[in-house]
Amino acid sequence: MSKHRLSKKRLYFAAATGGAIAVAGSMVAAQTTMAATVWPAQQTFTGRAFDTCAAPSLAAMKAWNTGFYGGAAVYIGGKNRGCSQPNLTAPWVKSVNAMGWKLIPLYVGAQPPCQASANPEKLTASTAAPLGVTDANDAAAKAAALGMKPGSPIFLDVEPYDITNKACNDAVLTYVRSFTKTLRTKTYRAGFYGFTSSSAKAIATATDRTDLPGNLWYALYDKQNTTTADWPWNPTQYTDHSRGHQYLVNSRESRGGYAITVDQDAWDGPVAIIG
Repeated sequence: MSKHRLSKKRLYFAAATGGAIAVAGSMVAAQTTMAATVWPAQQTFTGRAFDTCAAPSLAAMKAWNTGFYGGAAVYIGGKNRGCSQPNLTAPWVKSVNAMGWKLIPLYVGAQPPCQASANPEKLTASTAAPLGVTDANDAAAKAAALGMKPGSPIFLDVEPYDITNKACNDAVLTYVRSFTKTLRTKTYRAGFYGFTSSSAKAIATATDRTDLPGNLWYALYDKQNTTTADWPWNPTQYTDHSRGHQYLVNSRESRGGYAITVDQDAWDGPVAIIG
């Protein structure tokens, strides 16, 4: 399991090679069960990605801008966010975007009641729905403050838990649906980060698809740079530029004199629209 995400763990930063393209139409439909009045065209990025605990300095981002990676996932908020973010500001976002990096916003939300980890924010059956509203509003506000415009994705990070615990799983799904529904009222695209053995599986295999996120970033550490060959669920799911795959963790890499421990990701999904 990666050390990046929850409290006392380091944050993520994802990157990818390839180009950014605008996608509209069917992707918007996939995002919404309650459509906003106007959905901006999606910005899509396809290629290799990496993530690290805290947003690197501008100098490090410039040194790492070699073409091997091309995007960056950044933790924009959440009470369970594991690292401080001294570099993550609106000017940093604007500067990094000008370099050509494509940004992927992550929000470390409330964690399951049956999860073993101790975290500042855990949900319960009774708090799941209101917490989803509160956290989604906070996530949208933080994205906007960083210059990430409506139409951008925000990926909700839920770490592993026992999905066979029905009460726990039901509470998590209630929270995720509430978060997603609220986020969409702000015209932000909903995404979800989780593990193929637990949290991502709960989303992908849920029978009731109402208000579930339209983008899925799955952790499966098989060292395969792909979002298709190892996809473990229905192949018709999340096919319209809606997937990310975290395939390798804790890789110590150095570029231009800047060494960073990263996780590697394959990306074919939405990225932030920078204003």
